[in-house]
Amino acid sequence: MESSVAAVAIDNDPRNSSNLSSRKKSSTGGWSTAVFIIFVEMAERFAFYGLAGNLITFLTNDLGEPMSTAAKHVNTWVGVSAIFPFLGAFIADSYLGRFKTILASSVIYFSGMVLLTLSVSVIPLHYREAVFFTALYILAIGEGGHKPCVQTFAADQFDENNPQEKAAKSSFFNWCWAAGFGVLSVSLAASSAVFLAGIKRYRKQGPTRSPFTMLAQVFVATAKKRRVSETHGGRGICYEDDRISGRHDLARTNQFRFLDKAMIIDNKDFMSNTKDPWRLCSLNQVEEVKLVLRLIPIWLACLVFSAVITQINTFFTKQGSTMLRSIGPNFRVPPAALQCIVGLEILVLVPVYDQVFVPMARKIAGHPRGITMLQRIGAGLFVSILSMVVAALVETARVNTANEHSLLDTPKAVVSMSIWWLVLQYILIGLGDCLAVVGLQELFYDQMLGSWELCKHSYNLSGPSHYIKAWE
Repeated sequence: MESSVAAVAIDNDPRNSSNLSSRKKSSTGGWSTAVFIIFVEMAERFAFYGLAGNLITFLTNDLGEPMSTAAKHVNTWVGVSAIFPFLGAFIADSYLGRFKTILASSVIYFSGMVLLTLSVSVIPLHYREAVFFTALYILAIGEGGHKPCVQTFAADQFDENNPQEKAAKSSFFNWCWAAGFGVLSVSLAASSAVFLAGIKRYRKQGPTRSPFTMLAQVFVATAKKRRVSETHGGRGICYEDDRISGRHDLARTNQFRFLDKAMIIDNKDFMSNTKDPWRLCSLNQVEEVKLVLRLIPIWLACLVFSAVITQINTFFTKQGSTMLRSIGPNFRVPPAALQCIVGLEILVLVPVYDQVFVPMARKIAGHPRGITMLQRIGAGLFVSILSMVVAALVETARVNTANEHSLLDTPKAVVSMSIWWLVLQYILIGLGDCLAVVGLQELFYDQMLGSWELCKHSYNLSGPSHYIKAWE
């Protein structure tokens, strides 16, 4: 039951609701108070997802961590942030009530953000990393109080025994999303205005050559010199690279050798005073294109894996909503709560993989990483196949149970099958995620060099995988 000290909360006991005066009902609760709570939720989501989306970049670029270490830290932090809401819900329901829990977690969250800001600005370098990670896990504690309480507390502002407020409550969550997207739109417009305000003070750099233009140049130059070879009409190889300094010098490889024609200097190139980038490309430019081409088959093969991962937020959650979720007489497991299994598993498996499996595999195979990145990705793909086999068996059992009770035409009906049957498929997906996703991160950061370094942030599989899901 919600604490009575919260002025905006409606008493949860229906026997007492009839004793509330109409004046008190008009001055507390309802949309007039729910709006304030929605803005608290919006601010917290901005802070959390803004930080989560940029954390890997900060760890690798500013703290100088290797990709594998940075990925481990990000996954561990996200996993902890997904677990703490269970503790926050327990504290709110058993001791503090939702209002006091939100208030306390807001203070903790704000303290974490302030400490995070200080850690990257005024904290000395030799203490920066320790303070930064301390601030991150303070934020995880604040997340534990916010996430389970804010929307529930906002819904508490609508009295189920008042027909008007009950109707308002039924539309609350829809309008919550509408308000959220509206705030995002306004915030984007405001941030654009602030950005433009400094237009006269920016140090502007001209655009550099697009890596996609560079790729096209290699193929066009190859086509133009399709009849040229190093021994027939060739005057050597172009090693000169007119791009920005700091490039990687790449060795010549034998794969995709037909592209080597793009770097052969023919008579026309030799007689020309200027280098035509659509006829002559450097060795580095050609080898960078080869690196990208080598990654495409791996990227395509892993699209299906990403489609498996999206099941967590879609089909698996829907499965759980139609199954028995009761624990005791008064508590029902939210269908999306099982997603925390993946976070918990990553929290456990990433350190175990790094500290236990890698040293053991290194002794056996002699590889610095224990197993190669491709072996790690392949293992993740195999585990994802097992997860889909298990999910198919569980779904078959669920459909058969629904059919036995004539519930197939009632999508919202609950079948007599426990939600805990879904645990194994979540565990397998978490294991596959730990293997394949981290392996892909390492692979792309290791292989994409030179002009393609910015593009390695964009290899994400989730967008194409949603299109795969749409055509299922």
